[in-house]
Amino acid sequence: MVHEQVHKHLHINSYGSYLRRRFGCRVSKVNVDGGFTCPNRDGTKGTGGCIYCDNASFSPDATKPVIPIEQQMAEGMAWHRKRLGSKKFIIYFQKFTNTYAPVKKLRELYSRALDHPDVIGISVGTRPDALGDDALALLTELARTRYVCVELGLQSMDDAILAWMNRGHGLADYLKTVERVADRGIDICTHLIYGFPGETRASFLKTAELISRLPIDSLKIHQLHAVRGTRLAELYQQGQYRPISLQEYISTVCDFLERIPAHVAIQRLYGSAPLDLLVAPGWGLKNNQMWYTVVNELVRRGTWQGCRLTVDNLRVSNL
Repeated sequence: MVHEQVHKHLHINSYGSYLRRRFGCRVSKVNVDGGFTCPNRDGTKGTGGCIYCDNASFSPDATKPVIPIEQQMAEGMAWHRKRLGSKKFIIYFQKFTNTYAPVKKLRELYSRALDHPDVIGISVGTRPDALGDDALALLTELARTRYVCVELGLQSMDDAILAWMNRGHGLADYLKTVERVADRGIDICTHLIYGFPGETRASFLKTAELISRLPIDSLKIHQLHAVRGTRLAELYQQGQYRPISLQEYISTVCDFLERIPAHVAIQRLYGSAPLDLLVAPGWGLKNNQMWYTVVNELVRRGTWQGCRLTVDNLRVSNL
C-alpha cells in the first residue's frame, strides 16, 4: 500500500511536498556562501579536499563570500519567487564546511539569515567530523523556535571508498554524529554518491538498509561526476575512472528508493555542473529531467519509495 507521504504522481516523498505539508505553503531553499573553508583543505584533516570536489560546479554565481549574505539571500529569494511562486525560504549554508568556525561567527551568520521575515529556517552543510559541541548546542538552541536541518556528507558507507576519495573521515564518524544530533529537534539530511570505482549495486543498496535504521529525515543522492580542476578529472583523462552509464544510475537509484522509508524526504537525485566545467559523464540532462526520468522508471515498474521495505529493515530506536 502506498504511504500517505509518498506523492501519488511522483511515487516518492519529495522534499518540496514535505515542506508544503509542514509549513502550508511553497518553500524554497536559497544557497548562500558564508565564507567557510574545510578541515580537509586547510591541513587539519588533510589537504586537497575530496577527489571530486570543486564548489564552483554546484553553486550559483551570486553566492560568493565577498557578497553580504543579505544580498545573496535577496537575489536568491527573488529568483524563487518569480520562478516558483515561493512564499517562504530556508537559507542553505552550502559551500565547504559550514560549522567549521568559532561559534561566535556561526551565531552571527545564522542569526542574520534568520532575521529576514520570510525565512523559516536554515540548512547547514557540514562534515560528520566537523560538528563541535558548541556548534551543535547553537543549532539546538535555534531549533527550539525555527526549522534547522544539518546536512551531513557521508557519500559512501564503505571506508575503503572514503579513503580512496580522500574524504578524511569514516563511517564511524558519521554514525557518531547522527547519534549526537538525534532527538534535538534538528532535521538530519544525508548526502550520498553512487558510481565510485569498485562500487557495486549490491553494496550501494546496503546503504539503504543503513539509512532505514537511522533517524534520517531527508536524503540527497547524485552520481559521481568529474569536473574540471579536480583529481577525479585527472583520473578520468588517464583512463583510471570510468563513469557508470545513465541506465545503470537510474536503475540503481530506483532500487535504492524502493528500500528507503516513506517518511524520508528526497531532496536531490542528480548532481549537475556547468557545461564548461563538466568533464564526465556527459548525460545531457538537467535536474528536473533527471528527476522525472527516475519518477517515470518507478511508474513503469509500478513501484514507489519504500515499497520493498520490510519490518525487519525499519529502525526500532534512534540508533
